[in-house]
Amino acid sequence: MMIIKTKYHGEAQIQEDQTIVFKNGLPGFTGEKKFVILPLSEDSPFVVLQSMQSEELAFIVASPFVFFKDYGFDLDETTVELLEIDSAEDVEVMAILTIEEPFEKSTANLMAPIVVNRRKMLAKQVILHDSSYQTKQPIGGEVC
Repeated sequence: MMIIKTKYHGEAQIQEDQTIVFKNGLPGFTGEKKFVILPLSEDSPFVVLQSMQSEELAFIVASPFVFFKDYGFDLDETTVELLEIDSAEDVEVMAILTIEEPFEKSTANLMAPIVVNRRKMLAKQVILHDSSYQTKQPIGGEVC
């Protein structure tokens, strides 16, 4: 068990097996390789992707399927190998959200989803180059 400082939760106790490793870091944050997922609040579809190295680096994320039932994309072979994906059941997809006031103005980054192999705890932010998805896709007020 270890204690880390977080942006939204103050000090948090986490288990080593909760660590998600981004082997290549995140775009714009290549030195940040270890993150943990923390709940934002009870019964919320949103969670916090918190850097274990930098207290102020935390992203509000959620499953894009909560807002966009038809969302989908294919992973290239390089990503599948990097994340050591053996089965689709191991994969979790998250979108980074930009929360605005009022909430209806909030957006999701569907062009650069975070793909996590939950079994191996490996992750990568995937950039979808030939996509109609946007980096600031309005999520509206509706939770499907």
